[in-house]
Amino acid sequence: MIADINGELDEYVTPSPPGIATLPVIDLIDNACFYIEAPIDEVDASKVRLGMPVRITLDAFGKRAFKGTVSRIGAYVIDLEKQARTVDIDVHFAHDTDLAHMLAGYSADVEIILAAHPDVLRIPTEAVINGNSVYVLDKASGRLKFTRIEPGLSNWNWTEVLSGLKPGQEVVTSVDRKGVADGAPAVADQAPVK
Repeated sequence: MIADINGELDEYVTPSPPGIATLPVIDLIDNACFYIEAPIDEVDASKVRLGMPVRITLDAFGKRAFKGTVSRIGAYVIDLEKQARTVDIDVHFAHDTDLAHMLAGYSADVEIILAAHPDVLRIPTEAVINGNSVYVLDKASGRLKFTRIEPGLSNWNWTEVLSGLKPGQEVVTSVDRKGVADGAPAVADQAPVK
């Protein structure tokens, strides 16, 4: 697919002089082999391996997630001025049928799945305070109770709870709300998350 034409019919084209980049005469896109190139922080790079599963989200598709795999890990750390040091990875979509709806240039978020535990007790990550505590609504007293938990696997959305909570207990997800404190009177706004 021709994406851009920077030349004109019968125009002479010469190579770029050293150190001076010029536009290509024709910009071509092969829309049969889309992949995503994403930077990851250097502190996370050592955990990533080729073939690891990936969850891909694109702004153009809302909350829909696509499956993919890590297909390349950069050979060196990129150190750009005033930015974090990163390593580039390439991610390919797991299903070719997903490519039919893709356009070159979409913005994407890539979440590399390092580990997964099915059928666990989990809570929204936004409820976790300092990595190991939550406010639990004590239904009998109608008050909040500051409770320590042992977290397991975690991502931006969910945190596994290994101990400290039981299924059905309600936790505060708006921990920055005025008045949220140990012993504060409270009532539930929503149904519990399962």
